[in-house]
Amino acid sequence: MENAAFTHMDAQGNALMVDVGGKPVTSRTAVAVGRIAMSEACFAAVRDKTAKKGDVLGVAQVAGIMATKRTAELIPLCHLLNLTKSQVSFQLLPESLEIEARCTVSCEGKTGVEMEALTGVSLALLTVYDMCKAIDKRMVIREIHLVEKHGGKSGDFQF
Repeated sequence: MENAAFTHMDAQGNALMVDVGGKPVTSRTAVAVGRIAMSEACFAAVRDKTAKKGDVLGVAQVAGIMATKRTAELIPLCHLLNLTKSQVSFQLLPESLEIEARCTVSCEGKTGVEMEALTGVSLALLTVYDMCKAIDKRMVIREIHLVEKHGGKSGDFQF
C-alpha cells in the first residue's frame, strides 16, 4: 500500500472530509471501465436497438454522465467538483457477449475525479441492466476499475 494512513478519519476514528483548502488547483482526469455480460438475445437487442425500453446505450450514456455530476451526493465524504468533462462511451464485444463502458471525467480542481469516473461507469452499466432485465436477468456486471488518472500530488496512474 502506498499510504497506509486513512485520510478520512481523525485520531479518534471519526469520519471527516479531507481539507483540500491549501492544495493548488490542477488539471485532473480519470478514466474508469467496466463490463456487463449478457445472453446472446439480450446482446442482439442492445446492438440492434430493439429493446422494448428503447435505445439502451443512449439512455445509459446519459445516466452515466448524470451520475458523475452527482457523485458527491452518493458517496459520503466526496468533495463536490465542478467538472469540465464527463464522457461515457461503449464498446460492443460480440465474441464474449459483453458491453464495455468507459467513463472519462476531468476538472480543474484541488482533488481528483476517480470516484466520479467509477460512479459514471457503474451507473451506466446499472442502467443497461435495468433496461434489459426483462430479456436477461442473469446479466453480470464486473471488472469496474480505474484504468488511468492524471494530475494531482500523486501524479499519473495507469492500470
